[in-house]
Amino acid sequence: MACDWRSQQGPGEKCGLWSARAAAVAIGRAGRLARPRTPWWVATPTMRLIGVAALFVLLTWLEERRPLRVEIEPKAVRLSRNLTFAAVAALTVQAVEIPLVRPLAMYAEQRRWGVTSALPLPTWLAVAVALLLLDYTLYVWHVLTHRVPLLWRLHVVHHVDRDLDASTALRFHFAELSASVPWRAAQIVVIGVTPDVLLIWQTCVLGLILFQHSNLRLPASLDRALSWIVVTPRMHGIHHSAVREHTDSNWSSGLAIWDRLHGTFRDDVPQEAITIGVPAYRRPDDVTLPKTILLPFVRQRPSWAPRTNRSPAPPHASP
Repeated sequence: MACDWRSQQGPGEKCGLWSARAAAVAIGRAGRLARPRTPWWVATPTMRLIGVAALFVLLTWLEERRPLRVEIEPKAVRLSRNLTFAAVAALTVQAVEIPLVRPLAMYAEQRRWGVTSALPLPTWLAVAVALLLLDYTLYVWHVLTHRVPLLWRLHVVHHVDRDLDASTALRFHFAELSASVPWRAAQIVVIGVTPDVLLIWQTCVLGLILFQHSNLRLPASLDRALSWIVVTPRMHGIHHSAVREHTDSNWSSGLAIWDRLHGTFRDDVPQEAITIGVPAYRRPDDVTLPKTILLPFVRQRPSWAPRTNRSPAPPHASP
């Protein structure tokens, strides 16, 4: 018997209910399939590069005028070293990540893989869920880079920087970036990340990572307010402390909510009490460019001093 949408009872009523449900699912799917237009600021690689470079220059300029911590190395030396890492990282992303990740996102979208594709969500909600899950799984990945010895062997290159500023955000070893590609692929497949959402997320997270690594002193009230939403320079300064109890906190990279939910948020360490870096690699000759490039491939020292709540003397304090 054909469905009768006007029927109020009997078989027609049952058929009408099933038809209504099917229509609701179809509407949800249609909303998801209507892909949002890619924002102009991430539409092309050139626009993304210009935006990131402009933010980096702005933060570097502000750091000189409102420094959060006293730096112990010449700025030019660290910039040359960290920008070299950034150049190699960019080549690695172009050669290893992009050829795999973007086609995978396109294929996953066509095949309707992932959580956001399995749920009958309108486009805006599917995008929001995907962004939240991407950010949370980045939190998990960051924890793993500290907890898994093989990953820490790679990630330690980021932490041995003896100062912390916006250039540190670009200081990731090419081996760590290569190791993260399978994780990124899993994010795409499990979450159901479209190419456009991936571009938006990567661009926004890179901007937030530049901000949180910066040596920029914000007004304390503003820093506290922002720390409920995103990771601030004070928060991330604690994470880069040479004291392991400090480093084992503030793992978030985008939204700060994950640290609060997992009980890993910490804001009780004054910035003037923080020594940046890893205790095993505190000498200037430990962090030269050749040594840090080779660091993942040579025998490493135990990174941390015996566990203690006392911080090493900050660089501007007397020993």
